[in-house]
Order: sequence, then C-alpha cells, then structure tokens
Amino acid sequence: MKYAIFNNEDVSSRVVAKNLALEMRKHGLTVDNEEPDIVVSVGGDGTLLGAFQHYVNQIDHVRFVGLHTGHLGFYTDWLSTELDQLVDSLSHDNGQKVSYPLLELTVIQTTGEKSHYLALNEAVIKQPLGTLVADIYLGGEVFERFRGDGIAVATPTGSTAYNKANGGAVLHPALQAIQMSEIASINNRVFRTLGSPLIVPRDQEIVMRPQSNHFLVMYDQGEIASDHILELRFRVSEKCVHFARYRHVDFWRRVQNAFINDIE
Repeated sequence: MKYAIFNNEDVSSRVVAKNLALEMRKHGLTVDNEEPDIVVSVGGDGTLLGAFQHYVNQIDHVRFVGLHTGHLGFYTDWLSTELDQLVDSLSHDNGQKVSYPLLELTVIQTTGEKSHYLALNEAVIKQPLGTLVADIYLGGEVFERFRGDGIAVATPTGSTAYNKANGGAVLHPALQAIQMSEIASINNRVFRTLGSPLIVPRDQEIVMRPQSNHFLVMYDQGEIASDHILELRFRVSEKCVHFARYRHVDFWRRVQNAFINDIE
C-alpha cells in the first residue's frame, strides 16, 4: 500500500504534512506521491478539491482521506490533532471505502474537437460583464433560452456549495443525479426561464449552447478557455470518487455540522 500527502501552501498545512510524513514512516508506511493507493489531503475542502484534480487520472484505484488543519470540513474527517489515530487507521487499512458520484463535463469546440473534464463539486458558466445568453436542451429538445449571470451544475456532494447559495436543493450522494441552478436569471414579461433548480438523473444530460461571448467556464478549481465553444454537455460520470471509510459520518450529519448549530 502506497500513500501520498497533498497539502496547500499554508504554513500550518505544511507543518502538519511534514509531521504526518514522519509518523507514517515510523509506522513503515510507504510515501509515494506519484502512484499512490491512498491520498491524504492536508488543508481544507479546497485542498481536497485540488488533490482530486491532481490525481483525477488515477481515481479508478485511488482513495482519498481529508485531514483539516482548522475545523472539520465537508470532505475532511480528521483534525491535525489526530495524527496518531489517522496513521493507525492507515496502518490497518483493509480497502474500505465510500463512493460518491462525479460530474462529467464535455466541451465541444466549433471545430468539432471535444474535451472531457471531471468535477467533484460543480461546473459554473458565468458572464462577468453583461448577460449570459444560452439555450438549454433537455432530452434532446430545447427547454429554455437562459438569460442571466450564469448557470451552475453540481454533483450531490457539491450541492452544498455554490448550488445551495443559488437556492438549489441539497442532494444525498446516494442519488445518481446532477443539479442545475440559475445564477440571477432574468424573468419578466419578455424573457422567461424555469426559475428553479433542475435535477437530472444518471441516464440524461444537460446540454448548453451559449449564444453570447466572453463567458467563463469553471469546474472545481479549474478554468477552461471559452473561445470558440459551441456546446457544453453535463452528465453523471461513469466514474466515482472514493474515500477511505475509516470514520463513517452520515451525510446528513455532515450537512448539519456544516450549516446548522447543535440543537439544545
């Protein structure tokens, strides 16, 4: 079993990562940042997103563990004060895991060239200046012409991020679905959109054909050049992200911890 440590550039994260590497070597664990079986992310949820994208080409066999250097995050189950317990769990790993759906984004250029991306949280298309205009297709048919600031398409685990801020629903990751939410859509007597989030199942896709220029295409922490984009396609990926299941924290408990204070 080989382990990688992925940390952000924050001083506290670098210190924790160094101490973690020392503890792992003391227990005879092999640190291999190139082809690991388990990736330990040291930082916050943003660091874990970075770790996911860094190892995205290896996700079929890689499992992730999140170690937070502050408070517990949505993806991070361990605190920096729990290095001994974490290393003990790594030492006794037996392959246990929990898997969550991913978003597959396909970008089609006007030349016909296709590019594929995976997102753990979401993809966002925004117009920084002016109004984004885009035709939305569902079931192979035109559903609406969107006008507004942008569109976000989220995974179930990503539904607690930007999607939630847009008024989207929080989806349990057992649901193999993606969710599209509108960002400041324009609705009046002339222009109309649905005006509410859409949840699309695994065997369907959302197709977006931009009618405006100079928009931004972002996925997790990455950005895609928007020049000459003809079409964007969103669907539930055939691949999943896998987390080492040392501590099982119920999804709704995670949501409660993240957004709701303890009830007296």
